[in-house]
Amino acid sequence: MIALHDLLSVCGKPSSNTPVCRDGGEVLDRAAFRARVAAWIARVQTRAAQRYALCIDDPFDFACALFALFACGKEPVIPANATPGYLADLADAYDAMLTDADLPPFARQAGADASATVGTGHFIDPQAPLTLYTSGSSGSPKPIRKTLAQFDAEVHTLEQQWGALVGDATMLASVPHHHIYGLLFRVLWPLAAGRAFDRAISLEPLHLQSRIEQCGATVVVSTPAQLSRWPALPGFASLLPAPRAFFSSGGPLALDAAQPYAAAYGAAPLEIYGSTETGGIAWRRQDRTDAWQPVSGIEIRRDEDGALNVRSPHLGHSGWHRTDDQIACDEHGRFRLLGRLDRVLKLDGKRVSLPELEARLALHPYVAQAALVPLAGASRERVGALVALTEAGSVALRDEGRVLLARTLRRHLAGYVDVVVLPRHWRFRLSLPFDARGKLPVSAVAAAFGARAEGMEVLAEALTRAHSGDTLHYELRVPPTLVYFAGHFPGLPILPGVVQVDWAVRLAADHLPAVRAVASIDRLKFMAPVSPGAVLKLTLAHDAARRRVQFAYRLEGRECASGVIVYREPG
Repeated sequence: MIALHDLLSVCGKPSSNTPVCRDGGEVLDRAAFRARVAAWIARVQTRAAQRYALCIDDPFDFACALFALFACGKEPVIPANATPGYLADLADAYDAMLTDADLPPFARQAGADASATVGTGHFIDPQAPLTLYTSGSSGSPKPIRKTLAQFDAEVHTLEQQWGALVGDATMLASVPHHHIYGLLFRVLWPLAAGRAFDRAISLEPLHLQSRIEQCGATVVVSTPAQLSRWPALPGFASLLPAPRAFFSSGGPLALDAAQPYAAAYGAAPLEIYGSTETGGIAWRRQDRTDAWQPVSGIEIRRDEDGALNVRSPHLGHSGWHRTDDQIACDEHGRFRLLGRLDRVLKLDGKRVSLPELEARLALHPYVAQAALVPLAGASRERVGALVALTEAGSVALRDEGRVLLARTLRRHLAGYVDVVVLPRHWRFRLSLPFDARGKLPVSAVAAAFGARAEGMEVLAEALTRAHSGDTLHYELRVPPTLVYFAGHFPGLPILPGVVQVDWAVRLAADHLPAVRAVASIDRLKFMAPVSPGAVLKLTLAHDAARRRVQFAYRLEGRECASGVIVYREPG
């Protein structure tokens, strides 16, 4: 291991040929890293700006620019994303911005001439500041200012905890490096430990396999949202050589999602629990226990109200840090998460904890995960429940329908809480809308209770598996105010058939991206009109061997439209 502030030191170890980054079949070593940093230093050291927003998507150039800023005594600011609106909200937080468009010409070449600066050292202050952003309780970006020494303490903790397991493996990742989990696991830990990280993002098993063939031994850094999808995708259970570990962070991984990894690779993913403020706090593997074990060197305690308190070398101070997570401790020094303390509503005079309702819902065999959100109504506040279904839940939705399924879950909750606080609005999904950082934005949960941009309102979706392929089941509401009714027809509005076909293609492509390459629509039939406000049941049956998706709409038990989507081969 090398201290992060010594990465540019003349006498810093590991040596100059230590691997840093795999770029396809090429390995960029420590000398190439230092040379690339030198190019960035030449670009920024004479500029007057002090605070730089780092909006660089390439992880290698991001790392080089980051350490160039440290070497120049500048302060890096790392926004969670680079969308114009988000950056406008942070306009007062930085003086200048570095993007992929600012890469020095020298830095654009994968095989940079490392010899130019191998012998040149640069001092970096161990207490150099770095600001990251996370969403605060109000949803506005919240700055978290840390020092390089805090990150150095954490990467040394990671190496102590899992270095022997990881060994010389290349770090493959499906997470961006613009938040603390991706920054630590994808960039800083490999840099300090002298092992390579992959330059490419790995978003599905077939791409993972191609990278494994280049890299050999690997470790995969991902999120619950990605890991939950992968077992259903081609090539999941046949990655060779098998990754030494799968890491997950950003939220709890559902047990149903962890089990396929234990079956295929002998161990469930290593889940990391923590926050931007605290860094890593605890870990677990769900094939062993659902309880969280504090990371080496981390102390925990529980307040009277159940709040988790943490004392950690990653905090930058020696005191206790109170979190908003409620826990229950066991006799082995581990703990279980009971939800957040700061999401409490009052409905009809009754206090209701949304985390408590989510935890109670997750106890039902139909529920994999649940997210509750307050919905402002015309006269009073209501609660909406967005539920990711288990396989049993999907079968119940298909066989019994959305209304009966919601009634079943309401009865389940009524055994724990007052009936007046029960969710009034329900949406059922295959998965929850986690973002690229593994977070579950409140806005994304609330958006599930409105119409999509394409017009349809998705009330429920389920998946059933058969020997011949997968079948998706949807329940859709056609909003009365849908723009497509205008002029079709005056006095007797009917949903156009082309819109029904478009919806089928879009929903199929959400789960099968290849469907976007439509070759033809075959055997198209329209048997009954669809009026404003109608609730449609849509079935999408995938035949992968023939590259076809058969769709059928039903309205009040009667088939009203059907056809076959034929899509082209990729490439």
